[in-house]
Amino acid sequence: MHIRHATPADLPGLLAIYNSVIATSTAVYSEVQVTLANREAWMDERSRVGYPVLVAAEDHNILGFASFGDFRSAPGYRFTVEHSVHVAENHRGQGLGKALVAALLPLAIAQEKHVMIGGIDAANAASIAMHERLGFSQVGLLPQVGYKFGRWLDLVFMQKILASA
Repeated sequence: MHIRHATPADLPGLLAIYNSVIATSTAVYSEVQVTLANREAWMDERSRVGYPVLVAAEDHNILGFASFGDFRSAPGYRFTVEHSVHVAENHRGQGLGKALVAALLPLAIAQEKHVMIGGIDAANAASIAMHERLGFSQVGLLPQVGYKFGRWLDLVFMQKILASA
């Protein structure tokens, strides 16, 4: 397995992981499957603004992916990014998520970002623990802000200060 920048050829694998996450977990607060065109537009936008999309790949199989984007659009937030990371169900618990997020950190620092945020479903203890191992701290809990699978979901915000201003 190696981590590299995604290419358009990786999009079908990335799409399969993302739609599986939507269908089976609360890692994404949506119940609507996305299309290949949606992921193409998402990757094109990331590329246009200079944000990375990384994949964990083995041969031609995409095992996981990660990216970051603007936390909020107002200019005062320009030094803060929010990341996302998703791993194929049969490859979770093997350190891929941690490796992908760790690979994002120097890319954010190179872009002079100061803070990286992660929004995590409060019931996802494994993801919270993984972020803590990477030096993220829990900075907020938003009770019942999401709704999926017939229940209210709490969102944890975790952050890592990357560099001093």
